[in-house]
Amino acid sequence: MYTLNSLLFDTTTDDYNTNLQTLLKLIDACDKNSLIVAPEVCLTSYDYENFEKVLDFADEAIREIKKASFSKIIILTILERRGTEVFNFAKIFHNGKIVYERAKARLFRFGDEHKYMSEGSDENIKIVEVDGIKIAIFICFELRFKELWQKSQGADVIAVPSWWGVLRTEHFANLTQALAIMNQCYVVASDSLNEDCTKMSGIISPHGMVQRNIDNPCLSLEYSPKEIKVMRKYMDVGIA
Repeated sequence: MYTLNSLLFDTTTDDYNTNLQTLLKLIDACDKNSLIVAPEVCLTSYDYENFEKVLDFADEAIREIKKASFSKIIILTILERRGTEVFNFAKIFHNGKIVYERAKARLFRFGDEHKYMSEGSDENIKIVEVDGIKIAIFICFELRFKELWQKSQGADVIAVPSWWGVLRTEHFANLTQALAIMNQCYVVASDSLNEDCTKMSGIISPHGMVQRNIDNPCLSLEYSPKEIKVMRKYMDVGIA
């Protein structure tokens, strides 16, 4: 049986390796058969002043996270260059491999993301099955687009790695809870502990029950496929 884990930690340092070591320690502390969601760009933040350094760090980070992913499912985003373009890639690591990745499809223009990276395609937003768990991912700002929500229908777990502004904390809290209620599934949301972010990492059950990390760097909850089935049978809205 899997355990769901939402992470919450500070990444304000410009020492990317320190951030990586923090992430790896939290991953190591999780039980085997854990599904772990870390904040968006948790290793480097959006460090535009040192953007080449950010991009150079991707290969090292990916190698280390692959090593940590045996008997675990790890979900996070990493800024990475492909050809002449830069993307914010959501990645799922499992058993030493990247089993799924896609680029962020809706960039946050208020944060100038569009000036530094390219958008991915909506077509790549889909449900992927990893070790029997149907997983969908929304990367931060994508959470606001109702047309994307339909792409997650039927998922068992929706991961939401985020770097969400503190001024819109209630938006993040309400949207993540609504996503779980509408899809009758688990939502594992992870936001940064940084001062300018919501710090609202948490796990929401298929019944809409909310647990937030508060001051816990790793919140855990047992994953129950039965709870998903019970909710979908009790309140039948046509989700298989």
